[in-house]
Amino acid sequence: MRRLAAIPLSAALLLAAAGCGGNSGTPTPTPAAPGQQQGRPDKVAAGVIAIVDVAPIYLGKQKGFFSGRNIDLDLQTSQGGAAIVPGVVSGQFQFGFSNVTSLILAKSRGLPIKMVSNGVASTGKDGADFGGVLVKADSPIRSAKDLAGRTVAVNTLKNIGDTTVRASVRKAGGDPASVKFVELAFPDQPAALAAGRVDAIWVVEPFVTAAKAQGARLVASNYVDAAPDLTVAAYFTSQELIARNPDLVKRFKEAMAESLAYAAAHPDEVRAVIGTYTQIAADVTVKITLPAWPAEINKASVQTLTDLAVQDKLLDKAPALGDLLP
Repeated sequence: MRRLAAIPLSAALLLAAAGCGGNSGTPTPTPAAPGQQQGRPDKVAAGVIAIVDVAPIYLGKQKGFFSGRNIDLDLQTSQGGAAIVPGVVSGQFQFGFSNVTSLILAKSRGLPIKMVSNGVASTGKDGADFGGVLVKADSPIRSAKDLAGRTVAVNTLKNIGDTTVRASVRKAGGDPASVKFVELAFPDQPAALAAGRVDAIWVVEPFVTAAKAQGARLVASNYVDAAPDLTVAAYFTSQELIARNPDLVKRFKEAMAESLAYAAAHPDEVRAVIGTYTQIAADVTVKITLPAWPAEINKASVQTLTDLAVQDKLLDKAPALGDLLP
């Protein structure tokens, strides 16, 4: 991929599911098992997705923030959190990255997981976030309220996409229950919108930029509408690892905190590192809107996502967030 218009052709590798829901995928097996032996560093496998959201952990590895804490970090890519969550529970991965709604759903099913670090957050700026709802330039849809009764594409049904889009519709005074959602991979959504197969799309970067380049118009910043400074995704681990090797978990958290802070302060280096693990071309990375990477998880926003999951019937009952939050 060397041109913006070509993003949908090669971006199948960029299914931005963790920051945003996720399609199932099969992670590459790894024999990594934590535990220092004879002074050697801990070998740690982390399940991630090749999207903009995880730039800090790649940058942190490059800068030595993990090796400096005696962690030999192996980043294993998967298509989405649907594969990463069981990978962490089984011990295939010591840590993983997934969107918050997926983690809430996993916890509600009794899976023994716990967040350990922030992953990625909304910029909190309406009209200038890394995700949003877009329509064709000539669409009669002028605001989120007008999405009522319309068909909106999301990358994964019954996840963070449709609940936050409904939050935008609700906030604008529309009927969120009347929105019709269809599942469509992010790379395919700009073309589907242009062809009129859907009324609106919900995408994240680099697909926001790709859709705009094709004439699409932003009508809602759904992450911003859902909660102030929404924590979109987090790094997590298993309760078993926390009990067995709390020192490793502590060092991973410290390395992630340093990585997040560095990424937030060095956007040019973030844009450069994105090209090392995705196929987003350099002329595109300079145009995309980067997310926010605060060090701390916004716990109030996690509660909001939980409430939305219950309100929109993704859950019958909210799980105990104290067991999920760090």
